[in-house]
Amino acid sequence: MLNVVVNGFWGLRGESVPGIAERWSGTLTALKDIDGPTFDVWHESGDDLPSDPVLEPSVPALAEYIERKNTGPDLDVVGYTTSLWAQNPAAARVSMAIHAGSTSHYAVNSVSLAFRSREVDETAEVIRRAPEILRLLAENWEIDAGQVYDRPQYRAVAERFDLANSDPRCGRAVFLSAGRAALAPEGLPGTYVRTAHGGLVIDLTRGGTQSPPIETVIEANTRLREAGALEKLPVPFDRATF
Repeated sequence: MLNVVVNGFWGLRGESVPGIAERWSGTLTALKDIDGPTFDVWHESGDDLPSDPVLEPSVPALAEYIERKNTGPDLDVVGYTTSLWAQNPAAARVSMAIHAGSTSHYAVNSVSLAFRSREVDETAEVIRRAPEILRLLAENWEIDAGQVYDRPQYRAVAERFDLANSDPRCGRAVFLSAGRAALAPEGLPGTYVRTAHGGLVIDLTRGGTQSPPIETVIEANTRLREAGALEKLPVPFDRATF
């Protein structure tokens, strides 16, 4: 059963609803360029049924959707949260969730793309390109740290290093913002891809050509943590990235 997640986190960064919608629209356009059949016909979050309203992923439509899903006071502090999903023939079910625009010193901003299926497996081209999708998320959302993982990898790393959900870690791929990338050791068993804003993706799948065992993922986490590349942002947060 397919259960793979690509996600990223960052600290406080105030953003307007149109600004968040512009990042989201750019992300959805880039995702469709990577895999049109998977990233097509996005539905508003609801009951995850075909009857859920379809949303055209334009900046105005996304801005209206974000505002409609977020009501109440202090949104410029707590941020904006919402999601979309898609499930198309012969493709995995995919959901994308965001929490952005928070200026709280204690609330993490995040973006997440989850793939689930009983028919599609990890040999699918879109899953092999997950490290590329991580780079795309990092560049569109200017994240601090992010990863690609399946559930066994996630549990093994969380248990080995006693990590909370938002703590930086390495899965089958990891993204490091510029400050973290400067501390990353050389020689990990993967490919190193530089990104916009000085970031770095370390891809333990080597472009989707191999599936790293959990022992390799644990070793990568150990070396990155020893180098300081996976340190938490200081709490209370005083910036968006390391």
